[in-house]
Amino acid sequence: MPEENPRVDAYLESSDKWREEMERLRRIALDSGLGEELKWGQPCYTLGRRNVLILQGFAEQCALMFFKGALLKDPDGLLERPGANSHVARRMVFSGIEEVKEMEGPIRAFIAEAIEIERAGLKVEVRGPEALPEELEEIFGEVPGLKGAFEALTPGRQRSYVLHFSGAKRSRTRRSRIEKCVQRILDGKGLRS
Repeated sequence: MPEENPRVDAYLESSDKWREEMERLRRIALDSGLGEELKWGQPCYTLGRRNVLILQGFAEQCALMFFKGALLKDPDGLLERPGANSHVARRMVFSGIEEVKEMEGPIRAFIAEAIEIERAGLKVEVRGPEALPEELEEIFGEVPGLKGAFEALTPGRQRSYVLHFSGAKRSRTRRSRIEKCVQRILDGKGLRS
């Protein structure tokens, strides 16, 4: 059985909220044979170098998120999308230790299936890129090198920018958002990185 990671020990010891729930979820994840790391400031469980699941603590709930959750069989609808624009990840949300205890069987089944998905090398088919806002196309023509820099970004970074730009209802606001991000794009940075 994999060892507990001291960085995760420290994370859990400093947790005021969701400590009992996360300690129980941690034990279940480690029982499955996954490795344990602290990534993005959260306990993350891996198979080799591939992320399988992560524990998340929020104000009103904690969650167990599967990185390739869209591939998991979920006939009872126990998994949810973490956000409206999430295509791949799925999570189980808990508001107390009793929920974690009651769901231990399904949690273990989901983890076992997620491990098999990783072992099989399965990948989630991701949607194609979103349509570019016409304001972005216009600015591509105005700023030398911007189009090439945008196309050199990872698909995830491109999508993040497009969602941010397209989220504005008015053309003037979309253009303003794009103009504020031009240098970040030219520097090869993501919207939030």
